[in-house]
Amino acid sequence: MLRWLVGIVFGIVLLGAALIGVAVWKPVETSRVIWPYVEDVMLRAPFVGVTTDGTPREGLFPLRATGVSTAPVVAAANAFIDSLSAEQRGRLLFPVDDLEWRRWANIHLSTRQGVGLLEMTEAQSAAAFDLLAESLSPDGFETAVNIMRLEGHLADLLGNPPAYGEKRYWFTVMGTPSPTQPWGWQIDGHHLVINFFVLGDQVVMTPTFMGSEPPIARSGRYEGIAVLQSETQAGLDFVNGLTPAQKAEAIISRQKIDNNNYGELFSDNAVVPVEGIKLAELSDVQQSEARQLIRLFVGKMRAGHAAHKMTEILRHWDETTFAWVGATDADAVFYYRIQSPVILIEFDHQKPVALPGPDQPTREHVHTVVRTPNGNDYGKDLLRQHLQRHVH
Repeated sequence: MLRWLVGIVFGIVLLGAALIGVAVWKPVETSRVIWPYVEDVMLRAPFVGVTTDGTPREGLFPLRATGVSTAPVVAAANAFIDSLSAEQRGRLLFPVDDLEWRRWANIHLSTRQGVGLLEMTEAQSAAAFDLLAESLSPDGFETAVNIMRLEGHLADLLGNPPAYGEKRYWFTVMGTPSPTQPWGWQIDGHHLVINFFVLGDQVVMTPTFMGSEPPIARSGRYEGIAVLQSETQAGLDFVNGLTPAQKAEAIISRQKIDNNNYGELFSDNAVVPVEGIKLAELSDVQQSEARQLIRLFVGKMRAGHAAHKMTEILRHWDETTFAWVGATDADAVFYYRIQSPVILIEFDHQKPVALPGPDQPTREHVHTVVRTPNGNDYGKDLLRQHLQRHVH
């Protein structure tokens, strides 16, 4: 429903522009005017979280020590903040519970908050990337940087329009970086959004959006750069490793005719049905392969925190499902979803937006989303519990 509403809002704006005699449609300039109104509509509902029925389950995310230090992330965040001017810090910093967390948008037509790479000095940019590097795993960092490069490649392919480019990414910090108090950071831009909440040594790195159009640069200055290829092949290998009976249960539709992701921009309260096959019902080998597939996504954050998240996922293994949409041949376009009370992973081949092509999903446009259902995206459930224990 929310996905269609975004399209409806933009359609109304387009019609209004035509009626007042606008001869040339300028999406970037117009988006700067209309986007605050779109946000207001989409974010008006209070945060609930992703659920299966509209009601979040309680007691899933206790405050507990992980034993994995967040000191390097705190130090990198403070170094980044210190590198900025007073005016830039005024745009970077938000309260820890600010609505800014939820304003991210994985589309290119958006106004961004915070401080962008385009305006940073070389030293400031280096400090920003240090924050990414200290927060993410080597694979997560490489993927993030390569998404930016592919955004630059897309700009090259399109003749460098103002809506695209490898430096069109903005950072914000919520709260004050601290070893004990809640805080976090966000990077927001086309095809790359990371929300990174920290409370002591606990980390919640969702919602995380990673995608690209195209996912492989086959020419130009970034020729050979690619993202999300392992996630593509591992998903296909996994579904093809199922028996015919298991496939029949896992595949909810063999027709892939539309975009299927539930958890993209402004979908914090998405209701996602439980579909597909339960992973706990598979063979030991198949279950091991399923865990490896999940690790491709969870492993975008540092190894220690990824291991803690995997432990959390395994506590709910009996409730974890795998669902598939599309064909399963070597060149298939498809969607798959891994879902449990504590994680939602989505991989989706999408219709073309920037590049030419028929109005159908293609391997040239990939979106992935990782969410923490039942109210703990952005670490909101951890923050709620912390504030109940500690009056601020």
